[in-house]
Amino acid sequence: MSLCGLFAALCAVGAFIKIPVPVCPFTLQLLFTMLAGLLLGAKNGAISVAVYVVAGLAGFPVFTQGGGLSYIFQPTFGYLLGFILGTFVTGKIAHKSYNPSFARLLAANFAGLAIVYIFGLVYYYIISNYYVAGNGIGIKALLLYCFLLPVPGDILLCILGAFLGKRLIPATSKYRKGE
Repeated sequence: MSLCGLFAALCAVGAFIKIPVPVCPFTLQLLFTMLAGLLLGAKNGAISVAVYVVAGLAGFPVFTQGGGLSYIFQPTFGYLLGFILGTFVTGKIAHKSYNPSFARLLAANFAGLAIVYIFGLVYYYIISNYYVAGNGIGIKALLLYCFLLPVPGDILLCILGAFLGKRLIPATSKYRKGE
């Protein structure tokens, strides 16, 4: 339980370690959500990220632009939803073997990243074009600002996450019982 709380807090910290990129800022949230899946397993990792999202929706200013229930209408909220499922998938793929290889961890991270981007892009497009008045975004702009600009940094985070995961998984293996 304490590790779930720790990773929820790390996700909040990761939201504030950011590089401003137009439209979608580059943050370290992805790194901490991937590590939650790799180190805690699918279920506990997803729970820790869900705790982070629920805390933000409850009003704690843990998201990149604050918090509160109205954050659901922020175009970038889809990425937060993607973090939950992406963390679960990352943990599930990574721990199909007792001692996962670096390649398996990297593949797990890329699978989680794909889920985050699918949720994020679809949600961003829908909210921007059908909810926020006058702030519509076209497919080309969406792909440029919400995928092409941030994805190189996220690929590096996937590699870093796999590297850290390979070294830290033995220390956290006792917390993944029943995964």
